[in-house]
Amino acid sequence: MTALSSAIPSFSHVTDWVFDLDNTLYPRECNLFAQIDVLITQYVMDVTQLDFAEARKLQKDYYRDYGTTLNGLMRRHDIDANHFLNTVHAIDYSPVNPHPDLIEAIAVLPGRKFILTNGDTGHARNVLARLGGDHLFEHVHDIRAMTFVPKPHREAYDGFFQLHGINPGRAAMFDDLEKNLVVPHEVGMATVQVVPGDDFAHEQVDAWELGRTTGPHVHHITGDLAGFLRNLP
Repeated sequence: MTALSSAIPSFSHVTDWVFDLDNTLYPRECNLFAQIDVLITQYVMDVTQLDFAEARKLQKDYYRDYGTTLNGLMRRHDIDANHFLNTVHAIDYSPVNPHPDLIEAIAVLPGRKFILTNGDTGHARNVLARLGGDHLFEHVHDIRAMTFVPKPHREAYDGFFQLHGINPGRAAMFDDLEKNLVVPHEVGMATVQVVPGDDFAHEQVDAWELGRTTGPHVHHITGDLAGFLRNLP
């Protein structure tokens, strides 16, 4: 499934390719992030002493309102970010399968490739190793590099652009959350939302996490990232 707008210019001008990690470079259907999600709920329960249902609601409220649950916990409960990240990324990475078609499609893109993730570098490297693409990316710009101010906040992007000398007008952003494409659109990046299949459903995912939009900040939508990249003109 790929939606393209004829009003959006081609990608021939792009020299920097920026990819989110979770549910973007691997399919949401493999439910890798679901493992992290469970550990985050337990973490919220431990910090707040709330029961499961209340902690679960607070977790998702923080995720929606602060960009990450971590950011909400740091602002509202003064937790140690490194302890949180080490705890919630203690997961089994075997659900992520090698994806040679995707790796080849990214490899042939002209220019630099980056990861921009609200997760941490160790988690990203574990995922990339499973996919077979750890060698492809110039840099993993993670939540620590963002000084724990995550996407979709403008500061997360500005610091990334400055550090790597990226001209947003010559860059493209790929992300599964449409809200994370608002700032990229505003600064002139080409934007692509990567979405799961129409029949995807999971009790751990709130409806807004799967939201799609016809808003101007989402230039393209695809359910097949490898196919989308292979078919770029």
